[in-house]
Amino acid sequence: MNGAREVEVVVIGAGQAGLAAAYHLRRTGFEPDRDFVVLDHSPGPGGAWQFRWPSLTFGKVHGMHALPGMELTDADPARPSAEVVREYFDRYERTFGLRVRRPVEVRAVREGGGERLLVETSDGDWSTRALINATGTWDRPFWPRYPGQETFRGRQLHTAQYAGPEEFAGQRVLVVGGGASGTQHLLELAPYAAATVWVTRRPPVFREGPFDQEAGRAAVALVEERVREGLPPRSVVSVTGLPLNDAVRQGFADGILDRQPMFDRITPEGVEWRDGRRVAVDVILWATGFRAALDHLAPLRLREPGGGIRVEGTRAVADPRIHLVGYGPSASTVGANRAGRAAVRDIRRLLTDEPVAA
Repeated sequence: MNGAREVEVVVIGAGQAGLAAAYHLRRTGFEPDRDFVVLDHSPGPGGAWQFRWPSLTFGKVHGMHALPGMELTDADPARPSAEVVREYFDRYERTFGLRVRRPVEVRAVREGGGERLLVETSDGDWSTRALINATGTWDRPFWPRYPGQETFRGRQLHTAQYAGPEEFAGQRVLVVGGGASGTQHLLELAPYAAATVWVTRRPPVFREGPFDQEAGRAAVALVEERVREGLPPRSVVSVTGLPLNDAVRQGFADGILDRQPMFDRITPEGVEWRDGRRVAVDVILWATGFRAALDHLAPLRLREPGGGIRVEGTRAVADPRIHLVGYGPSASTVGANRAGRAAVRDIRRLLTDEPVAA
């Protein structure tokens, strides 16, 4: 660990979860640079929001909760969400003096000796007593694999590469995925594309009416149970369903949201089902979600046989020095806020040798 700078806590990631954690660290007496650092690989503030497609305006965003201690007010719903959130996060970092270091790539976290962890980065190493991991999922888009995929002569792209509907003008587009991004893409693409086709593995579930606190708690509990068992977390939206709003209703009426079952193979010209039915397309857009970006934690061997990391609250069961925020049940803006506070509370107990609640 020669040359490693020593701090009490390293926070990896400066999205909603990382900034919430940094806020609570500072509020409880930890000083930036002296006691903790926030490392972020992005070029500027905004977390994953800064990479969202321009046509995703702030008014289309569902359930964006303000960061702790500062409300997001007077945001123009017609502005791109990337711009609104980037400016908000930048103001937040400056207001609370969080001093995020960027761009910094965290390459690995490993044992550092003497009960400390060594965080190896593109900007030198850090020695820390505790770590809050808030790396989210944007850097790990999930690409399913299907027979014949490599033979497709058209274009394949993931939601992470989607820049807006204009580039698909006059093309036949297949959208894969039953989540919010899949339906949003379809509704945006339809006026531009020559044709659209929508396929999902399972029939999507749409919910009517308000989504109250009790339903929200029940949904989060289902995701939480998976991470307690060491299974990879599912998204909260996968158990809450999608809101049935006016735009979605119109999409059904216009035949845009005409869901088809998942195809069985990809051909050079498109896709094919087991019964022999074929559809020719120019583009396959994979709106198939993301996975937790945790490869840098691999040296600590935290993963369970089920493929996930067992977590109680935010604390990794296998190592109480590690807290995962924005992971599993806290992978929402309101959940990230709560997780940041909970992680800091547990870390204070750890660093002062107080018993950590089970």
